[in-house]
Amino acid sequence: MSSSHLITISTFRSTVDAQIAKGILDEAGIESMIRADNAGGMYPAISGAELLVRSEDLDKARSALHQRDRRTS
Repeated sequence: MSSSHLITISTFRSTVDAQIAKGILDEAGIESMIRADNAGGMYPAISGAELLVRSEDLDKARSALHQRDRRTS
């Protein structure tokens, strides 16, 4: 994944929550990556995690996550 134009689409309380959202994007064929500063996983509660997508995929990614939210409501 090219890191030149990455945008944070959402911030999560944990990497687990971010991984669930990443899975939704993976299913939709949208590449994404998780950025977290948790000391290499040693301290998962230190901070949240950001889900990043390419700027050109932003609208499609938002739509995919929004559709998932609507299905679970």
